[in-house]
Amino acid sequence: MKTMDTNIDIIKSSGEKVKFSLDKLRASLGKSGADKHTVSDIIEQVQKELYHGISTKEIYNRAFALLKKKGSYLASKYKLKKAIYELGPTGYPFERFISAILRYSGYDTHVSEIVQGQCVSHEIDVIATKNGNTTLIECKFHSEEGRNCNVKVPLYIASRFKDVKIHWNSKPHETVLDVGWVVTNTRFTEDALQYGNCIGLYLLSWDYPKHDGLRNRIDRLGLYPITVSTLLTKREKQFLLSRDVVLCRDLIDDVFFLDHLGISESRKSKIKNEIKMLCKI
Repeated sequence: MKTMDTNIDIIKSSGEKVKFSLDKLRASLGKSGADKHTVSDIIEQVQKELYHGISTKEIYNRAFALLKKKGSYLASKYKLKKAIYELGPTGYPFERFISAILRYSGYDTHVSEIVQGQCVSHEIDVIATKNGNTTLIECKFHSEEGRNCNVKVPLYIASRFKDVKIHWNSKPHETVLDVGWVVTNTRFTEDALQYGNCIGLYLLSWDYPKHDGLRNRIDRLGLYPITVSTLLTKREKQFLLSRDVVLCRDLIDDVFFLDHLGISESRKSKIKNEIKMLCKI
């Protein structure tokens, strides 16, 4: 493979201009589970189409199309970040997705519950209980790429959590109110991270904490949203999301929803096989 031109300027979704990174492309393709030969082959083909000012979206679309030819489940893993955006436009499916991930980690969870504070009541996105501790989780979902959570988000969440905790501690409860969480599908700004960590919130974003961010957890647990599927149509995904089916693996043992999509047995078999490969079931 010829030497990669690393002086090519590319445009991120935020509008920021940066230098193309071979390492980032190789790493993102590697996370799909593709072997080294496949990754190198795709990089070589993408290289031929690079030009100054190309968008990261164009690079992604080309790499995705090439990867899909190698295997639908590889392309599914590669599109994980985009698939989470596709949970929108409202944040409700994202809240249910976070709830589902926590359930597989041993938590008892509830979504969109009203909790009384000292001053006012609050609607909490996810309440998770485990080992005698209760955690209040606020989900900040962005349906557009390039939008990050600034310091106003943890400031707001910290004040709500404080209000609830004062009232919680004034009454007898079976569990202890643990730290508050802020979860986003994008990233936190430096100020948001600094304030959130200082005030004692637990922050979870696409790539934070390092090696234990949202992407790491999804890959490690095999808990992919149904929107990663390359075989389900957009309409079919929306049908499933409207019925609170957010995880791919939920379709393996529950044929009810696939039956109600009105798809053929052969296509149903391909979808289930894709999910098994994706989730390593």
